Amino acid sequence: MKQQITNTILMIRPVNFRMNEQTAVNNYYQIGVDNVSAEALLKKAQQEFDDLVAVLRGHGVHVIVVEDTLEPDTPDAHFPNNWISFHENGNVVLYPMFAENRRAERREDVLDILEEDGFHIENIIDYTSAESEGLFLESTGSLIMDRPNQKVYCALSPRADEDLLIEFCEDFDCLPVIFTANQTVDGERLPIYHTNVMMCVGETFAVVCLDSVDDKKERKNVIDQLKQDGKGIISISEEQVTRFAGNMIQVRGIGDKKLLVMSASAYASLTSIQVAELERHAELVHSPLDTIEACGGGSARCMMAEVFLPKK
Repeated sequence: MKQQITNTILMIRPVNFRMNEQTAVNNYYQIGVDNVSAEALLKKAQQEFDDLVAVLRGHGVHVIVVEDTLEPDTPDAHFPNNWISFHENGNVVLYPMFAENRRAERREDVLDILEEDGFHIENIIDYTSAESEGLFLESTGSLIMDRPNQKVYCALSPRADEDLLIEFCEDFDCLPVIFTANQTVDGERLPIYHTNVMMCVGETFAVVCLDSVDDKKERKNVIDQLKQDGKGIISISEEQVTRFAGNMIQVRGIGDKKLLVMSASAYASLTSIQVAELERHAELVHSPLDTIEACGGGSARCMMAEVFLPKK
C-alpha cells in the first residue's frame, strides 16, 4: 500500500437506476426525486454518469467503463467502490454487502475486463462469507485507506463491522483508526452509513467532518493520526456533508497532475477559504450529480473504484 492515488478508475454505467429501498433503511441521504418517470430518472442518471466520465477523461484520467446488465436487478451498480478494491501487490478484495440486492453487483467479468486492459491479478481475498453472519464491510465506502502510511480510517455503522475491519487491517498490515460518525435524523444522532461520506484522505490533505464525531477522544485520535502523517486538515460542516462535500476522491490526470474530483453540489457548498486550501493540494474537478445523489445517497467518490493493480 504505497501509492495513495491512481490514474485508473473503474466505473459501472447504470441500467437499473432507481432509489434502492433496501439501502434507504440506513442511508439517510437518499431523498428520492418526485414526479419523474422511471425512464426519465434512468436517462438523467446515465447523463450524469456519462458527463462525469467525459470530465475525467478530459483531464487525462484512464476510466474503464463497464455497462451494468438488466439482470439481475442492481439499482446501485454505479457504486462499485462498495464491493471491490484493487491493490498494488495484485490483490483483489471482495466485500460483504448490507443490502441483499447489492450483493448481485459482484461480477467476475469485471476482473476479466481489467486483465484484458493489461492489469495483473495475483490473488483474490474474499470476505463475503461474513454476510451469512450478518456482518458487513463495504470496501472503500467503509474504509478510508491511507496507503503510504498503512492506516485505515473507519466510521463504524451497520455497514462497517469492527471485527471485520480489524481482520482486514491484520491481513493488510494496517493500523485501524476507529470512530463513530453521526448525523442528526429526526432529532436523533445516528451513524453515518459510510465513512467516505464524511471523510476523504488525499496524498497531503484530509477533508473531514469533525463535528460528526461526537466522542471527543475519538475525534482527537482522528486529528492526531492525520497530523502525525503531515496531512493538512480541511474541516467541513455537517451541512456540507449533506451536499456530499466529504465524498471527494483524489486521482492523477495528464502528466501526473493531481485532481480532486467531486460533484457540482459539493463544490458549490465549499467556502472560498476551503477552495483555496484544497487548491494548494490539487486541481478541483466537478460535475453535476444531482439525480444520483438524491436517489442513490452517494456521489462522485462512490462511483469510482480505484485500480492500483500492477500492469502485466
